[in-house]
Amino acid sequence: MERVILHCDANSYYASVECLYTPQIREKPVAVGGDVAARHGIILTKNPLAKSFGVKTGEPIWQAKQKCPGLVCVPPDFPLYMRFSQRMRKLYESYSDRVEPFGLDEAWLDLSGRGVTLRDGARIADEIRRRVKNELGITISVGVANNKVFAKLGSDMKKPDAITALYPENYARQVAPLSAGELLYVGPSTQRRLASIGVYTIGDLARCSETLLTRLLGKNGTLLKAYASGSDTSPVMPCTHTRTIQSVGNSTTPPRDLENAEDVRCLCYLLAESVCARLRNGGFRAQCVQFSLRNSQLVTRSVQTTLTRPSSLTDEISAAAFSLFEKNFSTGFPYRSIGLSCSRLSPDNLPIQLDFTGCEMQRLRQEKLERSIDGLRRRFGHGIVTRGVVLSQRELLSPVEEHIAQPMRSFTGKEGA
Repeated sequence: MERVILHCDANSYYASVECLYTPQIREKPVAVGGDVAARHGIILTKNPLAKSFGVKTGEPIWQAKQKCPGLVCVPPDFPLYMRFSQRMRKLYESYSDRVEPFGLDEAWLDLSGRGVTLRDGARIADEIRRRVKNELGITISVGVANNKVFAKLGSDMKKPDAITALYPENYARQVAPLSAGELLYVGPSTQRRLASIGVYTIGDLARCSETLLTRLLGKNGTLLKAYASGSDTSPVMPCTHTRTIQSVGNSTTPPRDLENAEDVRCLCYLLAESVCARLRNGGFRAQCVQFSLRNSQLVTRSVQTTLTRPSSLTDEISAAAFSLFEKNFSTGFPYRSIGLSCSRLSPDNLPIQLDFTGCEMQRLRQEKLERSIDGLRRRFGHGIVTRGVVLSQRELLSPVEEHIAQPMRSFTGKEGA
């Protein structure tokens, strides 16, 4: 059976939704970005008119306004984007019960079966494109292929408001000459490593020795070779599929730069409280802690460590994060933003080996206390219980709303958000 996969990508999604709901800015260069006063001043997405001035995703708002003095910057409204995303998804689900979201603005659809061919898929893709434009008021680009990776590649090839069908007989002409960095999951670091062995295009990657790629990239080398060859067989997950949570994390940009270790310690506690509350709420403990800092040049560095036992305790997670800071970031101040995430999750109802020292009993009592604090905060608000270390650095604190986990792909710097 021929696979028929569509990838739908909403063009300049956040900016398009803002222009839809605010008609007076539709004919102006528009960007969605953070709060300049709170120093969350980077461009998350922009409309085509702003792009024509050279405005780039991820650059500071002040820099974007130097390029485009008339730039209209609006703060992100993630609840609105989530609601609108659900409306798009319902439209997609009228064509298939296999619709897999990829962030708020993208989704794969599997039309395989019922005698549908790739050329039928291109016709259906154009119908979906027109319906989204006419019924929802924004534009999408759609890629059509026999696998998810090339369908995603196709949706990136023509923007805005277009479809691109990639047929197997045309891969050598349409796909092979493209830069390897255009392929899904080939980021800048991987692209540099591939270039070091003379692999520059998707065709180069498809022809490269699997042994060499495995030596260079580990098991990802085999995976990327399959992707480049058009051999991806990963399924489009059905609408009812629930993704397994792989990690829980948070980051923040405080109102001023982090100037010393005490500033970092304070925000380690703040982020650890948020992350650990979400771990406990989800019924998880974590064994891996990742810590990251971003400097004033917006360069981010991340390090991680493995705990001796899984944990959802704020003290343990924050201590692990601060230890990573002390070992890896002794210089480099000031820092602009900070992040903390936990991975290698396990259910919190697994049996625990008690010891003779009573340490595990103490950890269980601490976890019970933190769950009680979680309950108080849900009932009376986050500020009902506050750690002393946080109170000493109030000028670093952002509103609680800023610690809501936002979709990860909003901050990757990729176009099309």
